[in-house]
Amino acid sequence: MRGTVLHGPRDIRFEERDDPKILQPTDAIIAMTATCICGSDLWPYRGVQPIAEPMPIGHEYCGIVEETGSAVTSVKPGQFVIGSFFASDNTCPICRAGYQSSCVHREGVGGAQSPRLRLPLADGTLVPTRDAPPAELIPSLLALSDVMGTGWFAADAANVKPGHTVVVGDGAVGLLGVLSAKVRGAERIIAMSRHESRQQLAREFGATDIVTERGDDGVARIKELTGGLGADSVLECVGTQESMMQAIKSTRPGGYVGYVGVPHGVELNGQELFFDHVHLHGGPAPVRRYLPDLIDLVLNGKINPGKVFDLTLPLERVAEGYRAMDERRAIKTLLQP
Repeated sequence: MRGTVLHGPRDIRFEERDDPKILQPTDAIIAMTATCICGSDLWPYRGVQPIAEPMPIGHEYCGIVEETGSAVTSVKPGQFVIGSFFASDNTCPICRAGYQSSCVHREGVGGAQSPRLRLPLADGTLVPTRDAPPAELIPSLLALSDVMGTGWFAADAANVKPGHTVVVGDGAVGLLGVLSAKVRGAERIIAMSRHESRQQLAREFGATDIVTERGDDGVARIKELTGGLGADSVLECVGTQESMMQAIKSTRPGGYVGYVGVPHGVELNGQELFFDHVHLHGGPAPVRRYLPDLIDLVLNGKINPGKVFDLTLPLERVAEGYRAMDERRAIKTLLQP
């Protein structure tokens, strides 16, 4: 088959790769219905996260089970399934505590920007829908495999509750953090955004205020909007030093920061953090924990996270999708095999 391979900075190729095969009794093979490009894929694409050799890329997926290993019992060929970017057994003590992305047997899922994909630990990783979903719901169901699940975890980690004031950015995860905060009952949602299209989507998802300032100016504006106190909950979905410090400084004493942006160059000053009196919680989102409930919300028409995809391309034009996101001409690119 042909699939997506990153060869080096800004060098994405759609080329011949080996077909996936069952390697362990716990594996499954799925035929991709849809996949997409993640903001975290841009780190190695830009060369910020170096790679030693050509690397199949992509970790967001939904599709139809084609084949299962002899030990797989929870999914079967013909079922439509969604899974997380970390495979997990969903039975270890860490999984039972709700942190499947730190499963003691976890395996990273890679190479999903391709027509077919091998999934390890299929019983613990894949969640089937009861019936084959209609085509119009595929973008929203695909979003659950990472971007919506991660936005939801950011809101959960930031302890978003009814009546809270919440601050979120305008990346794909941030925008779905806005949606998550709205569903969780936040009263005021402040979106940090300078882009009109992203501002519009943020408002559609539930943002009540837009702040265009960044860094110290952004913090000052948040303080102004919150009577000098700061927000109850802040969702940090970028992973840079500036975004993390802005998040911490925008949070009121006793408030919460949920951080899900993969950190690059982030360093925290213990003395400052001590006196900020802010709760910090985050990490790789345990998407598997939330999948059943999020699937129900999509199928029942309560959320439509698929709106975050503003560019759809055939899979073979994946390089164009990367360029569009890298240049911020697209929020998030959906790829159709």
